[in-house]
Amino acid sequence: MKNKSKQTMTYLTATIAMLLWASAFPATRYVLQFYSPVTIMLLRFVAASVTLVIIGIIRKNRLPRLKHLPLFGACGLSGVFLYSYLFTTGSVTVVAGVSSFIISTSPLFTLILSVIFLKEKVKLICWLGVCVSFLGLAGVTLTQIDNFTFNFGVFLLICASISSGVYTIVIRKLSKTSPKEDEPQYNALEITTYTILIGTLGILIFTPTALSEIPGSTFSVNLLVILMGVFPSGLAYLAWSYALAKADKVAHIIVFTYLIPFVSALIAYFWLNETLTIYALIGGIVIIAGMLMTNLLGKE
Repeated sequence: MKNKSKQTMTYLTATIAMLLWASAFPATRYVLQFYSPVTIMLLRFVAASVTLVIIGIIRKNRLPRLKHLPLFGACGLSGVFLYSYLFTTGSVTVVAGVSSFIISTSPLFTLILSVIFLKEKVKLICWLGVCVSFLGLAGVTLTQIDNFTFNFGVFLLICASISSGVYTIVIRKLSKTSPKEDEPQYNALEITTYTILIGTLGILIFTPTALSEIPGSTFSVNLLVILMGVFPSGLAYLAWSYALAKADKVAHIIVFTYLIPFVSALIAYFWLNETLTIYALIGGIVIIAGMLMTNLLGKE
């Protein structure tokens, strides 16, 4: 009975994280009607930073060592500053469903970068999955060409996906590092907290733009952006870390991430009346199929 309760709680927290991340795509599209991308970044990650600092104090996070700050800085630059700028700016012209499918290719770039820089060995089935996903990505990209004009937002989103892949590579290095030689390695909450804090410091350069835009917006819009920071950018990572730590098999939890683009498209349909073309949907399904080949069949 205890194991069943534990399993239920694990899947529940994984579902919560998935729903929160899926909601970020249509929420970003919505608030872009009122704010510039950089203002959304600033409000969202200031809220996320405050949330994570409070949780960190409660959970007694250890402080990072000075010699590890370059690694945290690399994570903050690639996973917060660059990723959020590219993603938010790209989302201006790309519907939520399409953007979520494009961002879902991030693990593919992580795999390629791991082979290049970490010299990891990959099974043939993984490379077949990568090829399948890239075919799907190409299909989704082609749906964003209108009257022979390419939607530049798609390029920015692909760059965001690559940036996320770089972030994951650095995270692997950081997760194997300890604050002190006689202490356990940094945990997920500590890494997430300091990564977002450092990334937010970079985003503060956009403060003048935000201060000029905030007075012209409404309370409900400001509240939504703040909630985007508290939940998808903050608490979702905490829920996900719990699910990964408690899961009997990580592969069972990873499957939840493949639902994000479909749930995101569904939320965008009911909230924003955004629809996917049949070709974009097929391309997205092909992307996810390739991801399943790479991440599930390619691992023991």
